[in-house]
Amino acid sequence: MGGNKYMGYRNKFLIGSVTVAIAASSISPALAAENKSAFADENQFGIYKDFILKAVELGLIKGANKNGNTYFYPNQQLTREHAVLILGRNLGEVDTTGVQQFKDVDQLPKDHELRENALKVRKNGIFSGWKDNLQYKAILTREEMAKILVQAFQLKHVEDSNIKVTDLNKAGKEYQEDITILAENGITVEKVFNPKAKVTRGQFITALIRAINSGDKKEGNFELTLMHTNDTHAHLDNIAKRITAIKEVRSQSKNTLLLDAGDVFSGTLYFNEYLGQADLEFMNLIGYDVMTFGNHEFDQGTKPLAEFVKNAKFPFVSANADFSKDVNLKDRYHNELATTANDGEIYNSIIKEINGEKVGIFGLTTAETKDISSPGDVEFKDYIEEAKKAVEQLESQGINKIIALTHIGFDDGGGDNDLTLAKEVEGIDVIVGGHSHTKLAEPVKDTTGSEPTIIVQANEYSNFLGTLDVEFDEKGKVIGYAGKLLDLNEKKDDQYVIKDDPEAAEILATKYKPAVDAKKELVVGKTNVELVGGNPAARTMETNLGDFIAEGILEKAKKINPDTMIAFHNGGNVRVSVDAGNITVAKILEILPFGNSLGILNLSGAEIKAALEHSVKDAPKPFGGFLQVAGLKFTYDSSKNAGEKVVSIEVKDKNGQFVPLDEKQNYYVATNIFTAKGGDGFTVFEKASSEGRLSEPGFVDWEIFKEYLDSQPNKTIEPKTDGRIIDIAKP
Repeated sequence: MGGNKYMGYRNKFLIGSVTVAIAASSISPALAAENKSAFADENQFGIYKDFILKAVELGLIKGANKNGNTYFYPNQQLTREHAVLILGRNLGEVDTTGVQQFKDVDQLPKDHELRENALKVRKNGIFSGWKDNLQYKAILTREEMAKILVQAFQLKHVEDSNIKVTDLNKAGKEYQEDITILAENGITVEKVFNPKAKVTRGQFITALIRAINSGDKKEGNFELTLMHTNDTHAHLDNIAKRITAIKEVRSQSKNTLLLDAGDVFSGTLYFNEYLGQADLEFMNLIGYDVMTFGNHEFDQGTKPLAEFVKNAKFPFVSANADFSKDVNLKDRYHNELATTANDGEIYNSIIKEINGEKVGIFGLTTAETKDISSPGDVEFKDYIEEAKKAVEQLESQGINKIIALTHIGFDDGGGDNDLTLAKEVEGIDVIVGGHSHTKLAEPVKDTTGSEPTIIVQANEYSNFLGTLDVEFDEKGKVIGYAGKLLDLNEKKDDQYVIKDDPEAAEILATKYKPAVDAKKELVVGKTNVELVGGNPAARTMETNLGDFIAEGILEKAKKINPDTMIAFHNGGNVRVSVDAGNITVAKILEILPFGNSLGILNLSGAEIKAALEHSVKDAPKPFGGFLQVAGLKFTYDSSKNAGEKVVSIEVKDKNGQFVPLDEKQNYYVATNIFTAKGGDGFTVFEKASSEGRLSEPGFVDWEIFKEYLDSQPNKTIEPKTDGRIIDIAKP
């Protein structure tokens, strides 16, 4: 070995400890550098892109010219010759006097670039050769790469590391320690190393950049990348893309956690058919670290949830949920902090060790669950008090990096939310949230306490993989962070940007999707009349289908909050009409394709009037925000100016009588979350939501429709309009 001589190579590329470290202040998997390259095959770079572009920026690689274009060929196997060129040409000037040349290299022409670089790497002990030959045409193996990088960068074991390489025994004995060191330093992140496999050019550059990064960390600081999902609600059609994204983030980050903030259950036919087990197979496949419970995990009682927990290859946390009296889950429940957590068990909080650093994670579940789901004997305690206890217990164990994994809503009006949690409980560094389906494109920073709290949430329905890169100082204080939502459904030139993971795609296509597709054709009811929807009908006037949808929403909301009196549903979300005859699940999904969930607003009569004015602002022209209604009837004059069209409004009281709307009285109004949060320009609803006057029980619109259909005699309907919306300008 060449001792510390090669450290000059690392220093050359660190240049003041900037540009290369994966941290909040530089390149991160969440916020990739906007580097440009002249490579013609950049679209093939995939998960190696950021590393290749960084290698270009640092002058590590040149590429190959072909027909006037430059190519990198990331998936081409790497020869020992190219490894020597990449390392050697960037060592700078090296005095190679007295260094003996490799025999096979010595046969090359005197001006061949490999000759000089082979001497450089031999002097520094990076390549020693075999029988005095470099064997430069041979393909580099992964175990050989490990030895080269460990020697080149003088890498050492990381103390207290719990990283294990599962196939280490398949490597040659002379390589096993090097492979372990590489894994401990985060230069390789796969548990299965495949030591005998050939190295591709993309893999080598990725490992090389990580090796450079390994020396660019401020002593005592800890960098952690969180990946998070919430409210996925059994949306599995893009699961293979989610798994690709997770693998890509892991490939770029040394220290990672993968968290789910609840509501995996309910929402699509995948749940109806498999009760969460389909979702769980993919969560186990990609290796989630921990999950908390959402309210919808209890929709079918606790028996399906118990099966989900039992089969999980990760633990669960919820500090305010008490399972001790539940017959199905009490044996898996531990009312304690777990320093070592077992898969398929429930704890208040756990400690995860990541490369020698300990991180505490506790969970919270909305107390609304008892009213909006079916938790049986599970009890829910005060979330603030239990959060304080959890933080205190973790801190008593010396933990100074604490994550709250919550399903209480970002700014939910149901009595608990993340904003309040951050302000009321000292000591939480990061809140990874769910329940309110909030799309936090950037993290929210709360500075109420002595140290900041970072809040993230990743919308809904597996639309995004949330990422957060966070840096802690040696005292556990957050000193840097950067977050981004990775769009799993993004397209470019009509092609998905994130490709399907082949294994996950195969499992979905063969094991789960066929039964779901068959279930879509299941007949679930019948209509004796045409159900009128679509554009322009549902966007310009009362329709019988709009009435039926709104009545179903109102009935569901009343089961949750009996004081709910009114329901609204945007006409733009009554997508099609339905001919008289059988109603299939597929047809319901055509009517309501967006999967919007239920919300209940607390509105004044004046706000309701303003909303109805907005609803008819374009009348008689079509408007997607035209509201279909239940529990209310109103008249308007489409010939008048916008904002002055509503003539009268009456509300059905608890006795079933219609009485004039009282603008000073407050009413509970059910609608979908899209509308409740200001969709279609309903700023009056958006304001109420932002003020905490929105409760989000979450049930999905198509399931509400089906449930209401199921409740009809013989599952047969014949709805008629009844004059609840009248335009008096029409003859």
